[in-house]
Amino acid sequence: MVPDGGARFREVFAVAEFRALFAAQLVSVAGDQLARVALSVLVFDRTASAGWAAAAYAITLLPDLLGGPLLSGLADRYPRRSVMVTADLLRMTLVAFMAVPGTPLPLVGALLLVVQLANTPWAAARAAVLPQVLPGARFVAGTAVFSMTTQAAQVLGFATGGVLVAWLGPGGALVVDAGTFAASAVLIGGGLRHRPASSGLRWRGRIVGGLALVWRDRRLRALVALACVSGFYIAGEAVAAPYAAELGGGAVAVGLLLASYAVGNVVGMALLARLPEVVRVRWMVPMAIASCAPLLGCAFDPGLGAVLVLWCCSGAASAYNLTASTLFVTAVPDHVRGQAFGLAVTALRVAQGMGVVLAGVAADGYAPHQVVAAAGLLGVAAAAGAGLAWKGS
Repeated sequence: MVPDGGARFREVFAVAEFRALFAAQLVSVAGDQLARVALSVLVFDRTASAGWAAAAYAITLLPDLLGGPLLSGLADRYPRRSVMVTADLLRMTLVAFMAVPGTPLPLVGALLLVVQLANTPWAAARAAVLPQVLPGARFVAGTAVFSMTTQAAQVLGFATGGVLVAWLGPGGALVVDAGTFAASAVLIGGGLRHRPASSGLRWRGRIVGGLALVWRDRRLRALVALACVSGFYIAGEAVAAPYAAELGGGAVAVGLLLASYAVGNVVGMALLARLPEVVRVRWMVPMAIASCAPLLGCAFDPGLGAVLVLWCCSGAASAYNLTASTLFVTAVPDHVRGQAFGLAVTALRVAQGMGVVLAGVAADGYAPHQVVAAAGLLGVAAAAGAGLAWKGS
């Protein structure tokens, strides 16, 4: 063990239940990205419409807004292993139906919505059970591993998605995606031990209880506010393509810009997870401010190399979310942990969605470097305000 509460990554992988959760998360996320590529290609092939293809992709993101408040509580009402296995088997079946040649596109869209809705209780159950699988200091290291590998799996899924779709066709790629859900169900069912349900509250009671808990607890409200700062520093990703064009680059520059943030984030989390809790908490607010502050440098319209460094620094500082999320999860009582987690994720998605939309709209009237710098300035102010709320909680 690392002194003063830190934990080594090898310690979490020594836990068999964590290895099962880790493997299930890895294959599920990679499969999700593959499905997004396959569906975009499938819709475009049938409609020859870029707009409809983009809409198919957007559908995969929207259900989180409804699923967070309405379905996350299932992870408290029923045994969490059962919730995860059931969600995996449901998604496997529906994706397999989507892969059937000639399935009408409206039906494909409806099935896709249900598939994405099923992801909500799965994610809530995984987040809620992790503190039980990894109690104490190992929980932070385990959360960091999940965050880092999720980003890696997303990149892997997108990188291989085009190749697999070209080789297997959209239908074949969807069959592969169905297989990833089957693999996840086997890993969870065989690798995670049964634990009884943590709450007997019914649907309305879970939602009301979760909302009341988060709203009344100043610490939880402040942690959610800190997490929502991501709605500002995400502006860079939202305008990566026009920013790359402004810098005189093409698709390669877009990839470098997006990768710079991801690389910084992974490095930041890897380093932060090794520090004692008292240090992580002390640095949380300064890091939240620092996640937006580097973007101010874009106001001077530097070259691509400098922008990559700035975005990498922003990504590294955004690792403060590791501290905010672990504090949030451990502060919530177990019997409403899934519901509260879902509400927090919904708030996060709304903030990020608004950030993406507003940055895109602003980039129609202003230069991308100006939009990113303005987002950085607003983000610094928002992070400072959330930090004051945290200090006063």
